[in-house]
Amino acid sequence: MTTGEPRVGRTLRIIHLFPDLLSTYGDGGNIRTLVARAERRAIRVSVVRVLADSPTVPVGDLFVIGGGQDRDQIRVEAALLRLGGALEARISDGAALLAICGGYQNLGRRYRFSNGRTVHGPGIFPLATTASIDRLIGPVVARMTPEVAATIGAGSVPHRTTVVGFENHSGRSYLDDGADPLAIVEVGSGNNGADWTEGLLAPTPGASGDGLRIGTYLHGPLLPRNPHIADALIGAGLARTRQPRHLDPLDDRDDWRAHDLFLAHSRRRSWVDRLPPSVQRVIGPAREAIES
Repeated sequence: MTTGEPRVGRTLRIIHLFPDLLSTYGDGGNIRTLVARAERRAIRVSVVRVLADSPTVPVGDLFVIGGGQDRDQIRVEAALLRLGGALEARISDGAALLAICGGYQNLGRRYRFSNGRTVHGPGIFPLATTASIDRLIGPVVARMTPEVAATIGAGSVPHRTTVVGFENHSGRSYLDDGADPLAIVEVGSGNNGADWTEGLLAPTPGASGDGLRIGTYLHGPLLPRNPHIADALIGAGLARTRQPRHLDPLDDRDDWRAHDLFLAHSRRRSWVDRLPPSVQRVIGPAREAIES
């Protein structure tokens, strides 16, 4: 349910990049969440799929790209060699962008695999990634800084500043100097397991000045459990064409309940995961019995 009068007449065009290659761990649910939250506010939504062999990148208000395996990222590199310039132009025109895991890596400057092969990206995100032989896997709880939270809230800090999700990646991404992470890690590994950063957030310097670029390693999918991130992207997409970006509140108590349950469960697990492996093996059976 919405509160107040619905704002009719607004439109949102979502461009789903390479869903034929990059859509693992429930990433397709991010599109469904954006559509549902926009349509509940009487915003007319269209979704256009750009496949790996598509010849062009259409104009859009909000671009979404998911995650995938290393072999798929190599195929995406070939697509971005053709389309990267056009994609950068679309984003620089003020469109919003959400990139998950493999897509996040692909849109950086480069990704070096463990075998030494390097995939070069368009540099839409100011970062470089190097693969490790070890994977970073598990739940993530992170918190946005006040400055980032204010950016997400378009000037006002949202009532929640935590971000939750699930990570599964071998890549270690390091942001360029001066780039802002999306959040600071409390539970999990985030960008690289070393500097406690998760994801990246950057305003888009474009014609409208209202765009928003968000990159993250969080699957799950991300947006159903993080409605504040979904609404930030919808608002930024509307602003590209100078439509009112204000979004009436929704009855999203179930969404926030899922957020809080995931957060609480992840925090309970984290203290055990920090124990030495020998101790974890001893208490493992009891822990499994309690959590089941």
